[in-house]
Amino acid sequence: MHTPRIALAAGVAALALTTACAQGSATRSASADGVTTVRYMAFSAGADHAKDLDAIVAAFEKSNPTIKVQVQSVPYANYATTLQTAISGGTAPDTFELDQQSLATYASSGALLDLAQPAAKDPAYHSSAYAPANLKAAQYKGTQYALPESFSTVVLIYNKTLFAKAGVPTPTAGWTWKDEQAAARKLTDAGKGVWGDFQPITFNEFSKALDQAGGSFLSADGTKATFDSPQGIAAAKWLIGKNKTTMPDAAKSANTPDYDTNLFKAGKLAMWHNGNWQFSALQNVPFDWDVAVEPGDTHKASAVFQNSVGISKTTQHADAAFKWLAYLTASDTTAKTRVDSSWELPPLADTSKVAGYLNAGKPTNRQAVFDSLKQQATAPVIAKQQQMQDIVNNALADAAAGRTDVAGALSRAARQVTALLK
Repeated sequence: MHTPRIALAAGVAALALTTACAQGSATRSASADGVTTVRYMAFSAGADHAKDLDAIVAAFEKSNPTIKVQVQSVPYANYATTLQTAISGGTAPDTFELDQQSLATYASSGALLDLAQPAAKDPAYHSSAYAPANLKAAQYKGTQYALPESFSTVVLIYNKTLFAKAGVPTPTAGWTWKDEQAAARKLTDAGKGVWGDFQPITFNEFSKALDQAGGSFLSADGTKATFDSPQGIAAAKWLIGKNKTTMPDAAKSANTPDYDTNLFKAGKLAMWHNGNWQFSALQNVPFDWDVAVEPGDTHKASAVFQNSVGISKTTQHADAAFKWLAYLTASDTTAKTRVDSSWELPPLADTSKVAGYLNAGKPTNRQAVFDSLKQQATAPVIAKQQQMQDIVNNALADAAAGRTDVAGALSRAARQVTALLK
């Protein structure tokens, strides 16, 4: 899966739920044989971790013989449309994954069940199992509409072999943008198809770079876009300046699935801004590699993504659905499976359950994943999330293609986003 992620909230703000669906019963029911089937729609397992999710499901069903879990795995690129269509069509799955930018939109549309209802009936549930910050991040206006499922961080993945051949010192925790830029220039050999760097020119990467440059996306009261500041211009130029110089043509790579992944695996990419979910896919590459905390400008700021899981407001299996989600998010089986497979990490209060992650194989510097949590860049979330992202993405694309200057593109985009806020 690529990073940065695109919010699942595309069009959800306009989701039309019928009165019957919005106020549907959330009681427990079972089939004639006493077995309840809970449908679960997911995007995060993908091909790399399908077997890991299957193992968690099997362990849960063994412990809960009267509940069966039916998994529907949907590619991330199609997930928002598939889930939205199911909800609006009255065929919503009982449970489903959410990324952190879509939780508020689904909760505000009336699509999610207040989890205090089934939690009160489940003596096995303990909210203290989760790290407090992660539990809070799965709330909307103080209501627990989801359970935190996993978190991941974006780091700087680098090809140690390419660095060694070029005689360039490898990245350290103290690197800045200037250090990364200098190394990328030395490592780029466009004639041989070798590139020094890869960082998508997109909304999430811009938001993070803006934070790294000391700027803010919105005003303190949230009523005005402020990303057209000098810091915003610096952040946009940082991303756009890589295009066709130290990284491949952004327009071409954006339209080619897994372009960056395949480029790195082929040994043709020296530095790659991506997440720890990529680690398992890189275990067998024929070169040495490692990771570091992403460089910053005036300070460090790392992208941290959290997935959560919710229950449909219209489910007829609320209690069984909750048991499944509680197991999926907080069981020892899940924690061990995620650590052993280098999947996204469980957001548990007891960090000893993920300690084995540090010694689970390449990369050597897995500590960078946890160090990235110390200074987090939080992407803005508004009701019209997808419209905002589209505006910023279009502005960045125009500037990268030379159709307009950076300052002008950001100024127009800021006015448009401010209008959305009103």
